[in-house]
Amino acid sequence: MSESAVTAPSAFQERLYVPWWGWLLPVSAAVLLAAEIHMGFPGVRSWLPYVITVPLVVLMILRLGSLKVAVSDGELRVGDAHVPLELLGDVEVFTAKTKRKAMGPNLDPAAFVAHRGWVGPMVKVALVDPDDPTPYWLFSARKADRLAELLKK
Repeated sequence: MSESAVTAPSAFQERLYVPWWGWLLPVSAAVLLAAEIHMGFPGVRSWLPYVITVPLVVLMILRLGSLKVAVSDGELRVGDAHVPLELLGDVEVFTAKTKRKAMGPNLDPAAFVAHRGWVGPMVKVALVDPDDPTPYWLFSARKADRLAELLKK
């Protein structure tokens, strides 16, 4: 690995959020639930369900739907997981069409997987740590080619 890739404070960083079309159904359901409660109660209880359900759904979508992928301080970070760059082996990029085999019949059950269905490309990074039972990481990344170039250095 090159020295610049290892020592760069933040060589790569992206956050994978749910796209706008992924918000439509959950937010609509929250509004409909609040409207049902609203119809049954007058006064303060009529607007309170909107104040509770809609922000709660928005918070859940933001928290559960986002994933941070970064290379910084000599580590690859995917969500809460991290691994030193020295322990990374071969890097492979899958497009939206080719990731089906990687996620299906070719998936090792011991692999670390962080898949976001709304993101097309995926990156597969082999681990060369003899003490780690995880054979590889397979995770979504919008800029998969750029990340793979960085990890191959």
